[in-house]
Amino acid sequence: MEERINITNRIEEEKVIGGVNGLAALAVILLLNIASIFGFVLGVINESVAVIIITAILGFMVLPVCYAGLKIINPNEALVLTLFGKYYGTLQKAGFFWVNPFCGGINPTAKPALQVKVNAGVTVAEGAAAEEKASSSKKISMKAMTLKNDKQKVNDVLGNPIEIGVNVIWQITNTAKAVFNVDNFKEYLSVQCDSALRDIVRSYPYDVSEQGDEKSLRGSSKEVALVLKEELQKKADIAGIRILEARITHLAYAPEIAAAMLQRQQAVAIIEARQKIVEGAVGMVEMALNRLNDNQVVTFDDDRKAAMVSNLLVVLCGNKDAQPIVNSGSIY
Repeated sequence: MEERINITNRIEEEKVIGGVNGLAALAVILLLNIASIFGFVLGVINESVAVIIITAILGFMVLPVCYAGLKIINPNEALVLTLFGKYYGTLQKAGFFWVNPFCGGINPTAKPALQVKVNAGVTVAEGAAAEEKASSSKKISMKAMTLKNDKQKVNDVLGNPIEIGVNVIWQITNTAKAVFNVDNFKEYLSVQCDSALRDIVRSYPYDVSEQGDEKSLRGSSKEVALVLKEELQKKADIAGIRILEARITHLAYAPEIAAAMLQRQQAVAIIEARQKIVEGAVGMVEMALNRLNDNQVVTFDDDRKAAMVSNLLVVLCGNKDAQPIVNSGSIY
């Protein structure tokens, strides 16, 4: 029975909002700003305390706050907004908009701006600027992204340690789930990918058995990748993520058994090659004897036929070129 993750106050639906046209809102704010300045000057000239207070509040307190409501959304980007701790809506349409200035964008994957790491050869100012640029964006990308985790060492169904790596292409389809249902959707997807990969690998052998009637990681990579995609999608639904594709990018035996498994593969390959060589040699010998008998070139008794068969098999199945010996006397 499938076990479902239960989260208290889980958000299921995404609320898409349009917002007010940003250019129109900016024009109104600028006009009000100019009018407040003009009114403030007139109030000072006329010594009207009420006009001075009203225009000062409007021009130096209210209107600057209104500028915070201007938002620019690029294509394939979204901005999740909250108002006093509650989910307000998501801006998804590309353009320039104005929303409630008290709304704040939220993105759990954004790094804190104060955590600045200075590497060798990079000044403090450059490091701070780069970190601030990377962490200041609260927008969430709706583009198809790639997750490539480090290679893992996992035991297959036979207990053989193997190294495997996968490449997952994913996309956010529900920004509300991605932001509010999990702490960090990128880390969540990475952890779930590792967990699902381990579960899948433990269900298959690295290679097919001698019977060759079962699926394996090496021989059925497409089927295994499809199972991995379906398993990972079940875990990603809660985060509003759609798995577009999952592919195995690295598959090999672990270093501690790689040499032994290589010898085993070489032995199997040698046996299969020898089988093909013997089958071909037997067919060639049979054809040679039949042609000689049909054309009545020479008549062999059983002893001579056995000797000829033995010599031909040695020549055809040997690892090295045979050195012929010419018999100048009688063959009897």
